[in-house]
Amino acid sequence: MTNQLIHESSPYLLQHAHNPVHWYPWCDAAFERAEKEHKPVLVSIGYSACHWCHVMEKESFEDINVAAYMNENFICIKVDREERPDVDHLYMDALQVLSGQGGWPLNMFVTPGRKPFYGGTYFPPQRAYQRASWMEVLEAIHLTWTQKPEDIVHQSDQLVAHLHQLSLTESVQEGLGEEPEYDKMVLDNIMAQADRAWGGFGAAPKFPQTMTIQFLLEHYYFTDSEQALKQALVSIDGLLNGGIYDQLGGGLARYATDNEWLVPHFEKMLYDNALFVQVLSDAYKITKEERYKKAIAATLDFCINELSQNQSGIGFYAALDADSEGEEGKYYTWDYAEIKAVIPELHPALLEYWDITPEGNWEGVTILNKNNISTSFLERHHLTSDAWEIILEDARQHLLQRRQQRVRPLLDHKILLSWNALLCTALVKAASALDCSRYLQLAKENIAWMLDTFLNDGKLYRSYDGEKVKFAASLEDYAYLIKAILVYSSAGIDHAYLSIAKELYANVVDHFGDEQQLFFYFSHQDQKDIIVRKIETYDGALPSVNAVMAENSIILAKWYEDEEMEHRGASMLQAMQAKAMRYPTSFAYWAACIQRYARFNTLSVLGTSVSGDIAPFQTGFHPHVVLMATNKPEEFPVFQGKGLNEETQFYLCTKYACLPSEKNPGNILSKIKQK
Repeated sequence: MTNQLIHESSPYLLQHAHNPVHWYPWCDAAFERAEKEHKPVLVSIGYSACHWCHVMEKESFEDINVAAYMNENFICIKVDREERPDVDHLYMDALQVLSGQGGWPLNMFVTPGRKPFYGGTYFPPQRAYQRASWMEVLEAIHLTWTQKPEDIVHQSDQLVAHLHQLSLTESVQEGLGEEPEYDKMVLDNIMAQADRAWGGFGAAPKFPQTMTIQFLLEHYYFTDSEQALKQALVSIDGLLNGGIYDQLGGGLARYATDNEWLVPHFEKMLYDNALFVQVLSDAYKITKEERYKKAIAATLDFCINELSQNQSGIGFYAALDADSEGEEGKYYTWDYAEIKAVIPELHPALLEYWDITPEGNWEGVTILNKNNISTSFLERHHLTSDAWEIILEDARQHLLQRRQQRVRPLLDHKILLSWNALLCTALVKAASALDCSRYLQLAKENIAWMLDTFLNDGKLYRSYDGEKVKFAASLEDYAYLIKAILVYSSAGIDHAYLSIAKELYANVVDHFGDEQQLFFYFSHQDQKDIIVRKIETYDGALPSVNAVMAENSIILAKWYEDEEMEHRGASMLQAMQAKAMRYPTSFAYWAACIQRYARFNTLSVLGTSVSGDIAPFQTGFHPHVVLMATNKPEEFPVFQGKGLNEETQFYLCTKYACLPSEKNPGNILSKIKQK
């Protein structure tokens, strides 16, 4: 028995293709049938690595009696939120308005006109956890639909009107993060939510919040705030030491269910690891700590070996599931007896280092972690650092070999443009931090591959299933791709993709711009299957797409000396600075961009041997400086009027003026460091 999902390529939708529920994908045909039969529509949204999505499928969607009731009284649609983030955003906003809740699976009941009127997340098969059962929800919706349809019409109309009002209405304010107290107020508001013991922000469940960490690292650079640096590094170290980070194979899980980062939700997402590598690269540039260098390499190795096509490092899959053999975390956890069988001569130091005990640290098994390691660890075990590294690597390899014999979690093999662009940016930043040409070459090859794969006849697409692309690109795809190109273009003298970035930006302005010509809608103006076009401004698991577009506007404008483009980006930052100050953990990428732009510099470097001369700038940490280097000054407007000599020339410019050219890179570095 199959349903309409059998024709889809998304692993999440295919997981539901054999349910007795008559699922449709998101399509006009489903809503047309609902209109014809006068039935409400269930839009059930999830993703392949979602544990509770699997639980609800097994408990309810595979139940023949439940499915029969759903099929008789509803038109049922399944949506992969990663393929259609626009659909997910719309109905997640509706759910948060209705209940203040959020999460997945997201089950939203909507009219045949796609207007939401009731929703929730996970519903159990029997009443539990202070939640109604799924059948109770279905019966109540059916009863109201048939007996009080006017209530549903009224509720849905009011809700949609409210969703329209949620789009941004901020006005541009004077000044931009230049008030003496602005930076301090942002920091104080972040620290009010900071977990100073374990790192991170807020109480469990705890997410990496890498955008907030990035702000703190940059804030330290600009202000020498030891408090900011300490919280950033405590957070990074907490992530690296906890069970949320795979201590054997590398890679970060999506979030932790506890304050100590011990127990993760075990799914591993490409975007989390891309963003983590970016802040690890910044942390390494600042501290030169070896643990961050190793973590960069381990995390990228995980992405390349487990998430890329044919382990090539070109084209990265979306995620690894949390479950294997129907059990959450089974692939990653260890029984004490199994560890002893794999490593009979188990050194006592390993037991302490990875928190291994006979009783385990989670539901009778062990999640490997380094949460309790002290500075006297090696001394207590009478080990030199070299001897310990040998013991640790030998044990890691033995456990990895045993783990590889287990049933692996499901791989979500769709390839998403926006997440690949984030990974590309991570590769460039890692290349810069570690002075690694291999990572920079991979970034170049990935940009070429993304453009070749996702850009067809001038139209950009979002998802690739290994054979074909599908779904029009969202603002997320455009914003992150443009940024990846800009970051790569500042990494050397290869500017082959900048003209494409400019064309993509023009496309965004033409088709995503709002009525004020300030912010950008998440979806294309020609997209008609979304009843509310949304302007996204907050950071979720990903950086705010409008904040990234503001940053793109400013940097791209510098290459092309386009004042109108820069003005738009600056105006976006001005409009958001009050929110970024009051709620910096929700608007951290805005706060970081505002902080940078208040001190913004460009460094134009021209010379016949410029590649070698820019190395000191690449490996250093200068978040407010955009490097523009070339041996072909005719390439871009920014280089016009600057002659090419055998001796390299450095031109440092602030937002308002350019300093005299320099030939000594040391002098330029000292001026940059004056901030």
